[in-house]
Amino acid sequence: MTLLSISTLVPSIVGLAVPSRLRVAFVRRMMAHVSRGRLTVLLPDGTRLVAAGRQAGRDAELHILNWRAINRLLTSGDIGFAESYVDGDWETTDLVALLSLLADNLDGLNSLAEASLPMRLFQRLTMLLRRNSRTGSRRNIMAHYDLGNDFFASWLDERLIYSSALYEAGDDLATAQQRKLERIADMLALDGRQSVLEIGCGWGGLAAHLAGSGAARVDGITLSPAQLAFARQAVAAQGVSEAVRLDLCDYRDVAASYDRVVSIEMFEAVGQAYWPVYFDKVRQSLNPDGRAVLQVISIADDRFEHYRTHPDMIQTLVFPGGMLPSKSAFAEGASRAGLAIRERLDFGLSYAETLAAWRRNFDAAAPRVATLGYSPAFRRLWSYYLAYCEAGFRTGQIDVSLYVLERAEVAEG
Repeated sequence: MTLLSISTLVPSIVGLAVPSRLRVAFVRRMMAHVSRGRLTVLLPDGTRLVAAGRQAGRDAELHILNWRAINRLLTSGDIGFAESYVDGDWETTDLVALLSLLADNLDGLNSLAEASLPMRLFQRLTMLLRRNSRTGSRRNIMAHYDLGNDFFASWLDERLIYSSALYEAGDDLATAQQRKLERIADMLALDGRQSVLEIGCGWGGLAAHLAGSGAARVDGITLSPAQLAFARQAVAAQGVSEAVRLDLCDYRDVAASYDRVVSIEMFEAVGQAYWPVYFDKVRQSLNPDGRAVLQVISIADDRFEHYRTHPDMIQTLVFPGGMLPSKSAFAEGASRAGLAIRERLDFGLSYAETLAAWRRNFDAAAPRVATLGYSPAFRRLWSYYLAYCEAGFRTGQIDVSLYVLERAEVAEG
């Protein structure tokens, strides 16, 4: 039910040979790079180390239960650190606080937390083998989204919306997700006459909403059979089947043109090599005076170059084939395809709140998830994944935006 751990593929021979005194020295060296916040580390032998940065920040604690955690960090970097959590090699009183503190100190910790050269080469090779060709895209999408509709239903909202909500003060998750859907419909400027293509329709929540909010017709596509089955039932239950058609289809195979194109957090699954193909397809699918609305997660511009050559734990353990753009890279790709950004709404803190709600739901649903056959290691991986993403949004390492795009000639006119 999870991707095979890299640690099971490449033995940590170097890590296993590291003497305890060197492991302690490595921890001390890492803690010396904490310049913001306060980190307390408890070692397996009972030693307590404290690092207090010069700048105010978060207070977090790391309790290392097994020296294997340091072995994995030395050999596999931040991916090994995540795998160590999954296997119970370390604990913390507040996972989001710890990951946020580490993100706040990323400039100093990055080089120390890098995987060994052999492991980096192996990670890069693994990423190449997960390229988003037509066959690869189906495999990668199904590896994540076909984990089971019952699994996702246990912790998402009732419409299974698996993308950031748009929060205002006092909102619960369902209210914030409804606000996001309404904002997308407003950005699409629907008046009852427009045809809409949704690239990556998920479980059908947005397609059903648009069918009742001014779209004349909505065609949605996905590569996930599990999503498609649920989405068709959801659309039928809301009485909008006549206006909505959902199919298994690769975005590259879309032949028709539409008044509107919408794609919510699907760009992250395209892969950098295929960004030009994706942008070209969005433009080709738009009628001359049409517009597109895309919701896209992005990584900070100053992190992009390192990130694109160093696969992270999400790409390796959770979402094969995934790749975030920076905002600059996204804008450049759109421009090269003849698309102009007319509007951009950034709402990263809303994603942090969305992830916090998902994580609370996920923790509460642990008994149900267990009855579905998911192992404790799988549940710890997903708890880490949700916390890791929340920390990224809270610290500004990643952001999410809604973009309104038009053909460049229309926008300029």
